[in-house]
Amino acid sequence: MPVKPDKAMVLAAGLGLRMRPLTDRLPKPLVSVGGRPLLDHVLDKLGDAGVSEAVVNVHYLPDQIIEHVRTRKRPRVIISDERDQVLGTGGGVVKALPLLGDAPFYHLNADTLWIDGVRPNLARLAEAFDPSRMDILLLMAPTAGSTGYEGNGDYTMLPDGALRRRKEHQVVPFVYAGVAIISPAVFAGAPNGEFSLTKMFDAANEQERLFGLRLDGTWMHVGTPEAIGAAEEAFLESVA
Repeated sequence: MPVKPDKAMVLAAGLGLRMRPLTDRLPKPLVSVGGRPLLDHVLDKLGDAGVSEAVVNVHYLPDQIIEHVRTRKRPRVIISDERDQVLGTGGGVVKALPLLGDAPFYHLNADTLWIDGVRPNLARLAEAFDPSRMDILLLMAPTAGSTGYEGNGDYTMLPDGALRRRKEHQVVPFVYAGVAIISPAVFAGAPNGEFSLTKMFDAANEQERLFGLRLDGTWMHVGTPEAIGAAEEAFLESVA
């Protein structure tokens, strides 16, 4: 049976080094694109998807993020405070697991940005997630149609959605869009302290339980100040 996650984890603890000088005094999740902070774009989509609680981790300039989300009701935001430690994308989730519960949850990068197509991608992910054969379902953006992305991609995708990681010197057609549904069971036996979430992706891949869903719409890679203009132009075109 498909799942409908009621909770989400939003990674907002990064230093935003590539977004300097904008992030010298402002955490990257609060950088504005299209008139709204990146974090609000993510939380708005979670609210529209029916998510009641979002765990947001903080580390760099944490008080600004805590104050920004203090009055949000949809979804209600719970802070996972990492100001005294660096846990990485994987360790941050492990710390937050007691707040996320036992059911599969949405997982999003706070700086991921996309324009939905005909149907919301979070709803499509929930419908496609099959816990009997998947531990992780990633939203995958086609590299060719994405805004601001110039890399070699992350994965190839088989006809049934199974993912295969890009090999060195290989160019592949899909890039991870920073949005996923994850079963908390994958973190059983996860290391303590700092580690990357890609370690969990690789472990699921080895068990053939890592799958992808092609994004319907437009994904925007907002990694540098220069990329903001292209993202805002894409937003304007989407409402024209």
